[in-house]
Amino acid sequence: MEKLTIQEIAQALNIPCPGEGEVTGICTDSREVTPGCLFVAIPGERVDGHDYIRGAIAQGAACALAQRPGDYPAGRVLMVENTVDAMLALAAWYRDRMPARVVGITGSVGKTTTKEMVAAVLSARFRTIKTQGNQNNEIGAPRTLFSIDRDTQAAVVEMGMSGFGEIRELALAAKPEVGVITNVGVAHMEALGSRENIRKAKLELAECLPDGAPLLLCGDNDLLQTVKIPRLSIIFYGIDNQNSDICGTIRSVTPFSTDFSISWQGKRYEASVPGAGKHLALAGLAAFGVGTAMGMPPEEAAAALAGYTPSGMRQRVVERGGVTVIEDCYNASPDSMAAALDTLGLFQVKGRRIFVASDMLELGEIARRCHREIGERAAASGADILLAWGELAEEYTDAARQQGMAEARFFREKQDLAQALIALVRPGDLVWFKGSRSMRLEEVVERLYSALDE
Repeated sequence: MEKLTIQEIAQALNIPCPGEGEVTGICTDSREVTPGCLFVAIPGERVDGHDYIRGAIAQGAACALAQRPGDYPAGRVLMVENTVDAMLALAAWYRDRMPARVVGITGSVGKTTTKEMVAAVLSARFRTIKTQGNQNNEIGAPRTLFSIDRDTQAAVVEMGMSGFGEIRELALAAKPEVGVITNVGVAHMEALGSRENIRKAKLELAECLPDGAPLLLCGDNDLLQTVKIPRLSIIFYGIDNQNSDICGTIRSVTPFSTDFSISWQGKRYEASVPGAGKHLALAGLAAFGVGTAMGMPPEEAAAALAGYTPSGMRQRVVERGGVTVIEDCYNASPDSMAAALDTLGLFQVKGRRIFVASDMLELGEIARRCHREIGERAAASGADILLAWGELAEEYTDAARQQGMAEARFFREKQDLAQALIALVRPGDLVWFKGSRSMRLEEVVERLYSALDE
């Protein structure tokens, strides 16, 4: 972050200036306060940041942003109506001062992987910053914008949402010059009611792009492949839809890499990304498209995909005791579940393919149907064993057995799932864990590792 004065911040927010000083960073967590930062007090259901203002300033914060009056150190607190809104407004003002080119990325699934892939490509040529982890909301996105400085040439900003208007607010602040929409699925169906409404919310990103800007859309997605926005330069990418502008063809898949070809403007480029699956190749196509849209030679953009590093628990591959484990415990939607099962079926393994699944969340009225569809897909995928735990997970196993899957087992308790997995796994097997982050399926992963290490 470039240094700001307290007076500049007050002027940007059109509020009285409480005193003098310089700000060198932004912080929303009192445990992460650094000298010279602006501490933003955010009220929450369980923790209110206003209770930590005095402590933050005592730790060296230059000043604080507050929306609730209190007994604060004199001359060190800027009062606003809403601290979250003010932080986003300040981030928008700050971004206006920076010359970096911004890429905005959203989608029902795949946006974090695509963000990481785009950043890997752009980093080969540009000084690039990116959203850290999945900090893609009205609190996380401003922190990304504040991490831009005058040396930054490219910024990759992930944008999430739970309802209408949220992506628009983030995009108006980030002012992207290139946009990517990875998918329109059923995540947030409970809140938005239909996939058409989800598409409408995602396309708020397009509304905020300047005329003529590149907008990359997944041509494999039924609701994106029909989008027409004449004022933008729409670029479709896809694997199933070979009428896309950027087409991919998968050559080989292992637990450690996906090799594929990219066809673009009549030429063919070879690429490889760490990790397994069609979804990674799709993310690679989007990243390739962003790189070329920002002026990179296509050969350089394709080669740079090899620099991608999976983040968090997104398909991290671990070899333990002769067993190959794929940790994919971050997100579980119908689309990502289907992608995982499709990829699992491609692997050549010495032993068995074991799929360990927990519930998919936030699906509303279609939840049971979606779980049954994934169970049916598991039976057709080439998986040998399905183990499932969660409130709706019995729908997986019931549907899988009805489709002829011989070994599909449901567990009411997570510890029972772990014990059963440890008892049946043997060298040569491949075990794929797939679940939403809040289901904490990684607890089963750790128990498996402990058993394999004995």
